[in-house]
Amino acid sequence: MVSDAGASHGSSRRGHRLEPEEMAELVARAQAGDEQAFEDLVTATYVETYTLARRLTGNDDDARDVVQEAYLRAYRSLDRFRGEARFSTWLYRITANCASTHLGRRRRHRHEELVDELVVVESRPDLDPSARADASDLRDRISEALEELPPKLRAVVVLRDVYDLPHEAIAAELGISESAAKVRLHRARRKLKDRLFPGREGVDDAEGED
Repeated sequence: MVSDAGASHGSSRRGHRLEPEEMAELVARAQAGDEQAFEDLVTATYVETYTLARRLTGNDDDARDVVQEAYLRAYRSLDRFRGEARFSTWLYRITANCASTHLGRRRRHRHEELVDELVVVESRPDLDPSARADASDLRDRISEALEELPPKLRAVVVLRDVYDLPHEAIAAELGISESAAKVRLHRARRKLKDRLFPGREGVDDAEGED
């Protein structure tokens, strides 16, 4: 099956992108009981899955636990994968659910420490020293703002604004209603705006949901 969510694979093999036809073939073989095919799916999706888990949990130790659980759940649920979405998208949803469960358990034992490496703004600071400084400052401010978000708000922002999952998928995997997912996203965005742009309260109040 899966040993430490593919930890036995060399880092040079992880994240090897497969064509859709190759991915579909591996899924079909894995559903038929081919364990090597599932290990190959782990190899192909590990980097992106780990990155999502890291962004949702905020540290490497928790991310590794979440990834392990996500791949175990995916393995056990392969027969329910019907191909309506890409395998990677299906795996993102499982990972989000595992992260939510994991964070809930952790909050019952100790105070949540939020550390995030999410870079929301892509730039080319190498082209301009002043732009480099500005981009670094903005990344720091974004990280600080994200650190202040409660995990339930932070998860919705990451899944929607970074991974572009639809509201219904986010709601299903986090165990909340679609309207609750929209409300959390709106609250999270407002908190980020208030933190990043103080003094602009009331701006975009009429902004609609996606």
